[in-house]
Amino acid sequence: MKKTKKIALCGVMCALAFAFSYIEFLIPFDMIGIPGIKPGFANLVIMAALYTLGLPYAAAVSAFRILLSWLIFGNFTSFLYSLAGGVLSLLLMFVLKKYKVFDEVGVSVSGAVVHNAAQLCVSALLTSGAVLYYMPVLLVAGVVFGVINGLLLKPVIKRTEKLFL
Repeated sequence: MKKTKKIALCGVMCALAFAFSYIEFLIPFDMIGIPGIKPGFANLVIMAALYTLGLPYAAAVSAFRILLSWLIFGNFTSFLYSLAGGVLSLLLMFVLKKYKVFDEVGVSVSGAVVHNAAQLCVSALLTSGAVLYYMPVLLVAGVVFGVINGLLLKPVIKRTEKLFL
């Protein structure tokens, strides 16, 4: 893929990742009684960038989404959570993809679980570890939404590659 096409696709993915973050911000997932759990649909876009464009572009999409989300509807604590989760999950997903440890679903589940764990670690640092009891709930949510996003990722990659190759 030519560099100009990669840059254009990266821009579209940045906008889409932010749009998904905004939609997740608007939907009150706390209504099911479990605060802080979100489906991570923006991560679907970041994984698509990782698979179709590579790590530098996926990192750019992730950084743009984290920064813009923080500036528009977040606070500094939410920025720290997103940054820790985003960086660690992207690095893990890159390694797992590169060495073909898992398929897209496994990479997605791993990324979701590490994202939640990283956010919980930041929260534990800020609250003296008072939230670690919440780990099993977040791990289950990471697996469930990781599977959903991984299954959605396969057709997204195929369509994205057809559009831009």
